[in-house]
Amino acid sequence: MTTEEQNVSVEEEAFIQEIITDYKLACESREASLLGRKEVLTGKAKFGIFGDGKELAQIAMAKQFQNGDFRSGYYRDQTFMMAIGALSVKEAFAGLYAHPDPVKEPASAGRQMGGHFSTRNLDENGNWKNLTTQKNSSADISPTAGQMPRLVGLAQASKIYRKNKELHAGFEKFSNQGNEVAFGTIGDASTSEGVFWESINAAGVLQIPMVMSVWDDGYGISVPKKYQTTKGSISEALKGFQRSENSPGYEIFKVRGWDYVNLIKTYEDAVAISRKEHVPVLIHVEEVTQPQGHSTSGSHERYKSKAQLEWAKEHDCIVKFKTWILEHDLSTEEELEAIAKQAKKDVRSAQKEAWKEFQDDILTEREQLFSIFEKAEGNGEIRSVQNDLKSLTEPLRKDLLSGARKLLYSFRDSDDPIRSELQLWIENYRSLNNDRYSSHLYSESEQSPLKIGEIKPTYDSDEKVDGRIVLRDNFAALFKKYPEVLTFGEDVGKIGGVNQSMEGMQEAFGEIRVSDTGIREATIIGQGIGMAMRGLRPIAEIQYLDYLLYALQIMSDDLATVQYRTKGGQKAPLIVRTRGHRLEGVWHSGSPMGAILGAIRGIHICVPRNMTTAAGMFNTLLQGDDPALVVEPLNAYRSKERLPSNLSEYKVALGIPEIVKAGTDLTIVSYGSTFNIVEEAVESLSSMNVDVELIDARTLLPFDKNHMVVESLKKTNRLMIVDEDVPGGASAFLLDKILNEQDGYFHLDSKPITLSAKAHRPAYGTDGDYFSKPNHEDIVEAAYGIMHEFDPFSYPPLYN
Repeated sequence: MTTEEQNVSVEEEAFIQEIITDYKLACESREASLLGRKEVLTGKAKFGIFGDGKELAQIAMAKQFQNGDFRSGYYRDQTFMMAIGALSVKEAFAGLYAHPDPVKEPASAGRQMGGHFSTRNLDENGNWKNLTTQKNSSADISPTAGQMPRLVGLAQASKIYRKNKELHAGFEKFSNQGNEVAFGTIGDASTSEGVFWESINAAGVLQIPMVMSVWDDGYGISVPKKYQTTKGSISEALKGFQRSENSPGYEIFKVRGWDYVNLIKTYEDAVAISRKEHVPVLIHVEEVTQPQGHSTSGSHERYKSKAQLEWAKEHDCIVKFKTWILEHDLSTEEELEAIAKQAKKDVRSAQKEAWKEFQDDILTEREQLFSIFEKAEGNGEIRSVQNDLKSLTEPLRKDLLSGARKLLYSFRDSDDPIRSELQLWIENYRSLNNDRYSSHLYSESEQSPLKIGEIKPTYDSDEKVDGRIVLRDNFAALFKKYPEVLTFGEDVGKIGGVNQSMEGMQEAFGEIRVSDTGIREATIIGQGIGMAMRGLRPIAEIQYLDYLLYALQIMSDDLATVQYRTKGGQKAPLIVRTRGHRLEGVWHSGSPMGAILGAIRGIHICVPRNMTTAAGMFNTLLQGDDPALVVEPLNAYRSKERLPSNLSEYKVALGIPEIVKAGTDLTIVSYGSTFNIVEEAVESLSSMNVDVELIDARTLLPFDKNHMVVESLKKTNRLMIVDEDVPGGASAFLLDKILNEQDGYFHLDSKPITLSAKAHRPAYGTDGDYFSKPNHEDIVEAAYGIMHEFDPFSYPPLYN
């Protein structure tokens, strides 16, 4: 045999071995799906959603996925995650059982349903790993198409790293000069969602290395695609996006999910184009099947005909793959049967191991509780609880703590030593499970912005400038200091923002760092999330606070939960910048703070009263590693402020209010633009012998970490909160914080007052604003009313 013949033989052997390995993986993944469903239906897990029927397409995609690449997908991608080495079968079952140990269940430490994948991109201290030496998956979310906006940002990061030469040195752990591709996956029915179209359009405009796979099994749960998509085909509907010689756009591919050879070729061609040319690509994978239906919540036999079910069996990708292997004499029936049987055995073994590890921890904890019980022999109530817990063959942590707490009730009037021991166990167990289930709402690293102290602005001159100049010059200093900082949004680039706070910035720092976007708030946020996940420091601008409602879903479901849903495995320190408050009219009133507060826990909310404070907040946030929303006061861009000399250096500490005026009669708390109206009202109150202590909240999340307001109440014994949200909104949130969390109730001599806007949207015009939101006179009269109730003689009524 010649050397050439030997080489061919080796290549053929490697080729065959690769195919057999792919077949083995497909079988293992399928068995994991089948057994996973059984585990749910027998009660060991709460819910199951799997990737059966999509195995071959995902194996083909995985072959083109390189170190440094990113995935933004959804809950069908288990085979892909297995193929890139980011998920073992045992880990898949640990996720199904909600194992809270990130070593055993690295995707979410049991916080998400099984099938929600991610990689650990941070070390145990919350610092970035080298993302170019591993294959990366951004953390999945359940909302359909919710992965799409983030995908745009993950892909755009490669373009930034390629084009911004300042990032070619010093940022090697994040990118190899932009060579990375972002891979997206979505189910065909979810392409009906608005954010899918917004994201597809944005990626086409940006021309970024994004490979978008659509798994098309013909249904969205029970609804066929003829009701989902124009022409019943997403690739047909998107034909207008196909690029041409003179017009940039997408490359669009179509391939069948059971056609192994063409799947391999399609992904090879598609990814090569995207990686080299930075072009978005759509791959429409048709004729994938769903052997077990949508999820464990029901059977697809309810809505599919016998003919459809039979067709799906015949076109099952593993069945087709096996037939192809046999037709090409690449293996034998016996060998493939042996592989399938071994896969079944291996999956069952991994499942048992995962379940044992999940249960062992709980059984150990149960024994620790029993060791306390054994110290009180003869106690009937303890014996009853112990027997109840012993009778549980598969106990949960909830059972242990619930039993212990109920038992403690029976010792409420006892001095038995077991009471204190049981109480200590309960406290320790709560703390342990608080870490398991409630940690990492925010960063717990040394880079947390909550660990950054206040640095006051300094001044070289008393000269005053427009507030926008303070912001603009501070941004310029930040952009010089941090090459990874960039900003984008509607009208941000060429004209420097609608209020000119980015004036001249594009000219100074280039379009790659200061850029305009289309009118598409959800993907503006998505761009920021994806880029922040890859080590950049984006400042995404939403032009007005009212427009944030378009982006609130993606902020709430994705950005706010990144740290939590990965238990500190990923972060996205995006700064969202907007402006609001006191603008006039139904659609530009700008203060739905209560709605925002309820929706985005996990994101800091900063509400500065002027631009000096706003700039200090940006300085703090860029040094930290948490996401934040900064609401600039709309009517302060032209207000006069002194220009600090330590731009980019001074800091505002988050969660620390500012006492703007000391007083002894009444504490008033406010924030944002309304604060400035309150400040004017306080001057009027002073002339009426009401000495107000005026406090600027500065941040709503967090609010008053050191309980400054309560210290004020110890002096004044009276409280008033003023804002321009609807009644029961942010003012109610603040009231709860002060009275309940800070125990401010014990220091009140008068009923606390909240003064907010009317329940309706503010009417247009000066009069509309005056009669819709708290005004100078409203504030004076409400505050004076508190003092009148306290001392009618010293403060006679304003109205008879």
